[in-house]
Amino acid sequence: MASNAAVPFWRAAGMTYITYSNICANLVRNCLKEPYKAEALSREKVHFSISKWTDGKPEKATLRSDSPDE
Repeated sequence: MASNAAVPFWRAAGMTYITYSNICANLVRNCLKEPYKAEALSREKVHFSISKWTDGKPEKATLRSDSPDE
């Protein structure tokens, strides 16, 4: 039987590892001094495209951005 004593604290807090990792990354980025902070924040932006498929062929792709300022 597994012991609950070995449970990571992020799991005990009800978080996933990805959520915990994102929180830690944001804390580190906010602690950086300029110009490193601006550089790190610019790498945080994510761009992706979405295509709807009809009859096995993609329609025109839509470019999306997942960044807080857009």
